[in-house]
Amino acid sequence: MRVREHMVSPPEAVTPDTTARQAALRMRSGEIGCLLVVADGELRGIVTDRDLVVRCLAGDASPDTPVSELMTSPVVAVGTAEDVTTAYRAFHDSGVRRLPVLDGRGRVVGVLSVDDLLLDVLRRMGDLLGPVARTVLREPPGP
Repeated sequence: MRVREHMVSPPEAVTPDTTARQAALRMRSGEIGCLLVVADGELRGIVTDRDLVVRCLAGDASPDTPVSELMTSPVVAVGTAEDVTTAYRAFHDSGVRRLPVLDGRGRVVGVLSVDDLLLDVLRRMGDLLGPVARTVLREPPGP
């Protein structure tokens, strides 16, 4: 399985001069937990809901602080063509919960989260255990 099969696309992105308040409002309206920070087509960083709380609110920064001062940079990212095992390793090694996904030219094309991979694992387990459960319960297969 490739990263592109599990990523969310298109990613939500802002410019480095976007304020913390604007970023928070965008996250709320989009029901998302992170925004990629992009300038001139290049990934500059990532700002998460946690960054806004820890680095802005708890750090006594103003809601007008630009995300460039709150974002995480450099960013751990993966490529669209990489196998998901590469993403699993990146999550494990870095401790992050979201990875920007880059195409072959280094452009941001998506975001992959730990939750995306968890959903895939759960679907696969359901597919695997469904026939076993029917056998154990002696139920006929569904439609």
